[in-house]
Amino acid sequence: MSDIHEVDLHSKRLTDFQLRRIVRASEYVYDAPITACLSDVFVSNGVAVGVVFGHTKVDRFGRFADGHLMRTSSIRYAKKEGKFWVLTTMNSRYLVASFMKGVGRPSFRAFMQPSTNGSPVSPTVQ
Repeated sequence: MSDIHEVDLHSKRLTDFQLRRIVRASEYVYDAPITACLSDVFVSNGVAVGVVFGHTKVDRFGRFADGHLMRTSSIRYAKKEGKFWVLTTMNSRYLVASFMKGVGRPSFRAFMQPSTNGSPVSPTVQ
């Protein structure tokens, strides 16, 4: 048996627009530490999905490395701080640098609406 393993890493190169938004967002002083910035975010089933940048818990396997697609755990709180949304999960705070074109903002707005049809409860807006 070979000790060589092939691994496919899925990542995305950040655009100039995304980088500018991340830099602008990182200049703001937030209420509490931010775990990571997310770009091209959309919300589905109570979690945010986006391209991660500056995650505080990058591991030796490259998990949470810049440019990788990641999914958060369930969103508990959403708060607008300055010009940016901050999503709080059980153990982390994610800064939304940008929403995915076409579907990101509508998915976030739908998520923030009070539940009327048995879907997951929307987070508290602080």
